[in-house]
Amino acid sequence: MCGIVGIYNFKRDDPVDSGLIRKMCSVLNHRGPDDEGIFCKEPVGLGHRRLSIIDPKLGRQPMSNEDQTLWIVFNGEIYNFLSLRDDLINRGHIFKTRCDTEVIIHLYEEKGVSCLDDLNGMFAFAVWDEKKQSIFLARDRLGKKPLHYAFVNGSLIFASEIKAILQHPSVKKEIDYEALHDYLSLSYVPAPRTMFKGIKKLPAGHYLVCTQGEIESKGYWDLDFSKESNACERDVCEDIRFKLKKAVKSRLISDVPLGAFLSGGVDSSSVVSLMSGLQDEPVITNSIGFSVKSFDELKYARLIAKRYSTDHHEYVVRPETMEVIDKLTYYFDEPFGDSSSIPTYHVSRMARRNVTVALSGDGGDENFAGYNRYVYADRITRFQAIMPRFLKERGMFSPSGFSKKDGGWLGKIKNKLDEFCLPPFDLYFKIISTYGEEEKHYLYGGKLKEAAKDYNTREKFRSIFDRCQSDDFVSKLQYLDIKTYLCDDILVKVDRASMANSLEVRAPFLDYSFMEFTAGIPSRYKLKWLTEKYVLKKAMSKYLPAEILRRPKMGFTVPMEEWLKNDLRVAVEIELFDKEGIIRELFDPEYIRKIWGFVLKGRMIGSSKTDFSYRIWLLFIFSRWFKRYVKNG
Repeated sequence: MCGIVGIYNFKRDDPVDSGLIRKMCSVLNHRGPDDEGIFCKEPVGLGHRRLSIIDPKLGRQPMSNEDQTLWIVFNGEIYNFLSLRDDLINRGHIFKTRCDTEVIIHLYEEKGVSCLDDLNGMFAFAVWDEKKQSIFLARDRLGKKPLHYAFVNGSLIFASEIKAILQHPSVKKEIDYEALHDYLSLSYVPAPRTMFKGIKKLPAGHYLVCTQGEIESKGYWDLDFSKESNACERDVCEDIRFKLKKAVKSRLISDVPLGAFLSGGVDSSSVVSLMSGLQDEPVITNSIGFSVKSFDELKYARLIAKRYSTDHHEYVVRPETMEVIDKLTYYFDEPFGDSSSIPTYHVSRMARRNVTVALSGDGGDENFAGYNRYVYADRITRFQAIMPRFLKERGMFSPSGFSKKDGGWLGKIKNKLDEFCLPPFDLYFKIISTYGEEEKHYLYGGKLKEAAKDYNTREKFRSIFDRCQSDDFVSKLQYLDIKTYLCDDILVKVDRASMANSLEVRAPFLDYSFMEFTAGIPSRYKLKWLTEKYVLKKAMSKYLPAEILRRPKMGFTVPMEEWLKNDLRVAVEIELFDKEGIIRELFDPEYIRKIWGFVLKGRMIGSSKTDFSYRIWLLFIFSRWFKRYVKNG
């Protein structure tokens, strides 16, 4: 696992400053503490920070082919590199190392951009083709590894993290207000935007080729939910066990110590159970707990640790100080409102004391409809199918979510009635949103209201929802989450929190061939009445105790309301009500004061007490980010 940077000047006689490449690399030391490499030749400069996993001695980057007409910088792991390497050797290619980086460059020699079709792994890389005078950027199918870029003054600048791009003197630090609009709904900024105007994310499953200013960008992979399997439930369970075990096994290749995250949920427990059958040594497991018992999962993690005799380690997260929050603000580059980044950071820090690579259960919920919101949305849409038309079309209901007049029991009742009458997609978007589209009109001050008046996050997501090649509602929700929430929230969180601790994380559930298989499993096997992940639980019942299979889903979250009202209260109020701050500049202070009052009083709307807490958290994190990266950056 590594960090990559690069600059490509469109004019052939415009050399890249090697000092600037080195400066860009310097802010990515956490991604690659073991080594640094620089390559500069005329219009291109490549830089690499390395975390050594495979072939530590010979795998230095940037790396070239035999005649040095191709150069690569690579971040990630290719799990099928050994079979690809053997095939390339049989076709006459000469290898100098045992690492997967060299496989990519020889495969590119053979197939050009079509080499992506053969790669199974998590990756972001750049290949400089001297003969074509072109740079080829690519990102893995699911977006497990990040890649950002900007076009500035006749140059393409790219890097694993935005902070490296910001080292370039021509890059401006301006807020993208449409990205801010997205963030306030979702708690993250979905691709291709970033919170910086002019800096983009290369979307998952896409590549970009730039040849002297001519740009080609395309998607090379998508997930198809339309080809539904007719296999019986028993055969599906058998296939799940076989294919998941294969995905786990391929992720155990490492020349450094390897372990696993263990939350005690079905997904991470499944990974640990399969690892235990594939290793001679005990699996090194790492778990996080909380002093607030309703958020603590350690007792479930201990069940699995005991059953499989793992080498088990635990850490209890306490209310966070500003120092830790500001560390995460730095590592994430953008405002990132998913509070589970805090325990993810801690479990990564703890794991790094024992291992350099950790397997996780990420992707199980997206593959098998594991989120509670799937059950809720599915039940309501089924109810709507038999609801009288006049009730659905009544004008008294709207997708507003929360307004200035709402609050207490009246707002709670209205909120529920809204949900029963919303169109299915609008209902789901409301469930996943922190601030609803209509609520933002109350939240925004004049400047922001004008900047985002013609932009709508809900409609952007609707286009992705409609793109799914299936008529099944649950399958379309899975597709939407895989293309947005998984890629731009879950995987960003895991990448930044783990790499902040120089830890590589691998996710067997996100093996793309396994995901293509699960996309074909009928949703009735995934979501059976009120049981999420039904078929996965049944498949793993021979490995996992009943307490794990039947436990309620908790999610990897924090006691947000408790923290805001106590340990973080002073810091939050400083950010919210600073008369010179960015919150006062962009938002309505009266509306924010009202929301903060609801948090302090423990008021709720809908079914969740944390609704108001997370509204405040997003603003707090945005303000801290602005001070770190824009005002003082």
